[in-house]
Amino acid sequence: MHEAPPTPSGAPTTPAEPLEHGLKQRHLTMLGLGGVIGAGLFVGSGAGIAVAGPAIVVSYLIAGALAMLVMRMLGEMSAAMPASGSFSVHAERALGRWAGFSVGWLYWFLLVVVLAVEATAAAQIAHGWVPAVEPWAWVLLFMVVFTAANLTAVKNFGEFEFWFASLKVGAIVVFLGLGVLAVFGWLPDTDPVGMTNLTGQGGFLPNGWGGVVSGVLTVVFAFGGLEVVTIAAAETDDPARAVGRAVRSAVVRILFFYVGSMLVIVTVLPWTAQQAGLSPYVKVLDSIGVPSAGQIMNIVVFVALLSALNANLYGSSRMVFSLAERGEAPRGLLKVSGGSPGKAGGVPRRAVLASVTFGFVSVLLNLLWPDTVFLYMLNSVGAVLLFVWALIAASQLRLRARLEREAPGALALRMWCFPYLTWLTLAGLLGVLLLMLTDADARPQVLWSAGATALVLLVAVGRQWREGKGSALTGR
Repeated sequence: MHEAPPTPSGAPTTPAEPLEHGLKQRHLTMLGLGGVIGAGLFVGSGAGIAVAGPAIVVSYLIAGALAMLVMRMLGEMSAAMPASGSFSVHAERALGRWAGFSVGWLYWFLLVVVLAVEATAAAQIAHGWVPAVEPWAWVLLFMVVFTAANLTAVKNFGEFEFWFASLKVGAIVVFLGLGVLAVFGWLPDTDPVGMTNLTGQGGFLPNGWGGVVSGVLTVVFAFGGLEVVTIAAAETDDPARAVGRAVRSAVVRILFFYVGSMLVIVTVLPWTAQQAGLSPYVKVLDSIGVPSAGQIMNIVVFVALLSALNANLYGSSRMVFSLAERGEAPRGLLKVSGGSPGKAGGVPRRAVLASVTFGFVSVLLNLLWPDTVFLYMLNSVGAVLLFVWALIAASQLRLRARLEREAPGALALRMWCFPYLTWLTLAGLLGVLLLMLTDADARPQVLWSAGATALVLLVAVGRQWREGKGSALTGR
């Protein structure tokens, strides 16, 4: 039987989660910082620079602003009504069961498919270091290690992410410092660069505003992953306070790291020196004489991929656990580990195993049929993040009005300029989707993702109709 989550009435209360509250504020803060600092930034940003030139800085500002607004909305709802299902629970409260079911399963599918990409890419790097070990063996090792970490106390996941994120953040801080020194010519054997590379080679907008738009389409998905912060907040001692602090600190710092990095890259080197598929960070470090820059960045990217794999396994297990709580997934996934002397309980082990099993299937498809079966799966989740963000915004529109009416004291973290910025965000997300439809490379992702979304929606509506018909027949 479906158990509808409570809606705000007086002071909104959420049933106590049976999960362990083992995450600390430092875990959540670093998860927010490190969750979106991944291979998309360290390697994928080269493609954005190639199409936008120095104006990639503007592309990152636009994409980052969208992500920041979505996170502010999500933070507002999660601080008022924390739950392990986060935006899936909020969507159900605001829009109905069909919305909670759809966004929950779509996000779960997104995470377990992307998990395969991360595991395979990390294995390729490790295979380069130790050629005697085949990539499939590395994938197996990574999956076993992180499955084991997620099957034990949640604090183990938190510690993994804390140190992974610390390394990534530290690497960017060092990069920014070296970049600033290079710009002013304060490094040995370097001359001041000044603003030459920002205004030369066609100027700041070498490809016009069309290049900026293309840059947005290239980089917007790099901000995916922030949502896991609000999922993890439910496993802290004070979810409302923890998620508020994590959202406030993470979005501004991430914008600083992303935009700051891009500004350093296009200032130190001409944008024409960058090319898709190659890390612009390596090119900059090589140009200023940092020895073994390529290997250093390989290590950072390797850690970033493992960090994302770990976070995606965690996020997918908690999402499917929340769906099971509400009767939208098999009830057998609700079983959590029991506590014992010296050992913490409250880990949804069956949910972890279900997620990692599908992750293994995705990895096998990626290894066996990367250009056919897995490519179709990857395209089917290519634009899902934008659909999830749009549902978050739509949910916030409904829940904010209800909270202000029934429980204004619960709004510890408020969305700015409500409802205008929420509507602007929805318009921005729709604009990105429409622009993707006009781009030959991005169009398949939108169409396949729309098909996957339509299929999930059809299942959700069918379930709701069938249960409603059954209730009518029994007189309930």
